[in-house]
Amino acid sequence: MTLDEAKKLTTGTILYEKGATNVDGSPRRWRVNGKVQTWKRDSFRVRIPVKYGMYTYGQIYTKDLPDFCLTEEEAKQ
Repeated sequence: MTLDEAKKLTTGTILYEKGATNVDGSPRRWRVNGKVQTWKRDSFRVRIPVKYGMYTYGQIYTKDLPDFCLTEEEAKQ
């Protein structure tokens, strides 16, 4: 995922993690759980709050963006 794509994400958008799979072999799905945070001084920084499953919460930072994508087919490659 690119930085521009990350800045346009909205709450509820599904992201797919590359290299991590569910039990059935499909790419792990993370849901954007809040507003994407950006910084005025560093326009290349971003923080995305996400949720996986029922109890797992996390954040995706700028350095983690290459590990995530917007489509399931792209994550399987």
